[in-house]
Amino acid sequence: MNPNLSDWDDDLPPEPEEAYQDLLRALKRKSGFGLFFVQCTPMEADKFIVKLPQEIPQKKITVLRFVEAIDNLYQPVAEFVKDKQVDILLIKGLEYSLYKYEKRSFGEITEGQFSNLTSVPHILNHLNQQRERFRDDFPISFVFLLRSFSINYFIHRAPDFFDWRSGVFELPTTPEVVEEESNRLLLEGNYEEYLKLTPEQKIEKVIGIQDLLSEKHQLENQKPSLLFKLGNLLSTANEYEGAIASYDQALKFKPDDHQAWYNRGIALDELGRFEEAIISYEQALKFKPDYHLAWYNRSIALDELGRFEEAVISYDQALKLKPDYHQAWYNRGDALGNLGRNEEAIASYDQALKFKPDDHQAWNNRGYALDELGRFEETIASYEQALKFKPDYHLAWYNKACCYALQGNIEKALENLQKAINLSHEKCCEWVKSDSDFDSIRENERFQALIQ
Repeated sequence: MNPNLSDWDDDLPPEPEEAYQDLLRALKRKSGFGLFFVQCTPMEADKFIVKLPQEIPQKKITVLRFVEAIDNLYQPVAEFVKDKQVDILLIKGLEYSLYKYEKRSFGEITEGQFSNLTSVPHILNHLNQQRERFRDDFPISFVFLLRSFSINYFIHRAPDFFDWRSGVFELPTTPEVVEEESNRLLLEGNYEEYLKLTPEQKIEKVIGIQDLLSEKHQLENQKPSLLFKLGNLLSTANEYEGAIASYDQALKFKPDDHQAWYNRGIALDELGRFEEAIISYEQALKFKPDYHLAWYNRSIALDELGRFEEAVISYDQALKLKPDYHQAWYNRGDALGNLGRNEEAIASYDQALKFKPDDHQAWNNRGYALDELGRFEETIASYEQALKFKPDYHLAWYNKACCYALQGNIEKALENLQKAINLSHEKCCEWVKSDSDFDSIRENERFQALIQ
């Protein structure tokens, strides 16, 4: 990709190989202070760092690498070059200082939108203000190795510093380099690893994938995988609209990608667009009918829409494929409970507990279904199992109090209600106000004092 240079040069940029030779000639000729901006991918930057001393052996070349954001460049440079003979200082990693302050939506991080930047990174304010000190104190050539995104940042947000440039150059990109960089990005991260990244690390990867997708040497068969990765990355940043757009683009290249359809459904779920999510899961199942997770998440979306009969059928399909999926048994129990089919709900919770005996929520909801059937002793026992595994589970204490109140056991009802309120005062007091289970003791003085 070429940087947007329209603000300062109407001429078309040279071809990459020509630009590379121009850069070598400029660095050979330059003596004293100079600013060079080199557009390249991180992989190209690493190759350039190795190659340049071989191309210009007469110059003393060194590299200053940053792996995190900085607000001040002058001090690190001063310390780095102290007592060293340096003609050319290559600087890599300044992007971290830009990504940290990028406040826009991840989905908007594309070139050509720099009029909407919401902040100026501290590092660029610093460079604008300190350019004379750099010129006066460092008689060396600074070579900033940057992505096109970062060069645009300099153009639009560090104009005082950038105006002293000795040149802007684009390193040549070959099909081999593009393929190698694409493979690296595709192999290095999965969804779980993306979740662990900092916001600026996520932005860096988003930009890297976008750059590769727009490369003229990019292979068509790589694009759907890169778009899929981009969708996953955006999802981990809660940028679900952008993620859906990426999955849609990937599916244009590869319409039978069940995983892209499935992940698209997850993103739609997160936006509350459950009807569309169901359609997306059904597309995933069209291409992979035995995908139990698609059946399961389709069921969840149906639950959200109140379509409990269909949800139970969908859970059954998931469980046919994975009989030990305890979460499906649990949610199936909830759907059956919503249909008033409490005996079946209890059986479903029992299956969930067979595979995960310490599931406190399953024990609690099983107790609720038993309560609906008036089987109070079993109800209390089920709530007590929930509390065995999670003693601070305010809902189980509250439900126990309800059960005791229905049986007329005022002492036990108040004792358990007190524990529930101690754990979650605001919620429990709000529930009590309209809960008919407590009607029989609502006038009790201790009850009144408890809920004040």
